[in-house]
Amino acid sequence: MPPYIGPRRSAAIAFRSVPDSHKRLSLWNNPIAMPTPPPADYIDRDGFRANVGIVLTKASGAVFLGGRVGGRGWQFPQGGVNRGEPVEHALFRELNEEIGLDAPDVEVLGSTRGWLRYRLPRQYVRDRCIGQKQRWYLLRLKADESKLRFDTTTQPEFDRWRWTDYWTPVREVVYFKRRVYVRALHELGKILFPDGMPPYPDWWAELEIAPVSGQAG
Repeated sequence: MPPYIGPRRSAAIAFRSVPDSHKRLSLWNNPIAMPTPPPADYIDRDGFRANVGIVLTKASGAVFLGGRVGGRGWQFPQGGVNRGEPVEHALFRELNEEIGLDAPDVEVLGSTRGWLRYRLPRQYVRDRCIGQKQRWYLLRLKADESKLRFDTTTQPEFDRWRWTDYWTPVREVVYFKRRVYVRALHELGKILFPDGMPPYPDWWAELEIAPVSGQAG
């Protein structure tokens, strides 16, 4: 299966595909000369942008954590759902755009039952988008780790990565996403750890996270 080329690259690729010529290209008669506008993200009437989140795990139960470009912290892969785009299509598009994997490289173990929402702090609110509503997916890596890459787009999200224990992402992610991470990990953890989720680490109480039903011991 050829690697998926996401919409972030399609316009640039289309533009570069125009052959050199001594003739002047007409912008009106040659559609290739006009880059296609990127698809619009879907924002619902309450102001929440639709988004997919990805928890990638391996056989040991460790989870993938990506380091954001420019040292801007660590987080799971995630990305917006375009207007009219099926959520599962967005999942595999973002999987490729953010960490270079394709559908055959992973096994889908499950997902959250519905959308998990968080609000943006006031200083990050732009236009009418006040936060994200996310559908989270649990994936198991089938391919070799050497397939992980961050250069499939011209604006990569990550520049480094590591495997961590199950709860570490809650501490590493930016503070306003922590509650959603806790909810997603609790729901997906029931799939990944059917005999019981790992206990909370010693630092858990310091974060003052509200309890979640069915929480770990």
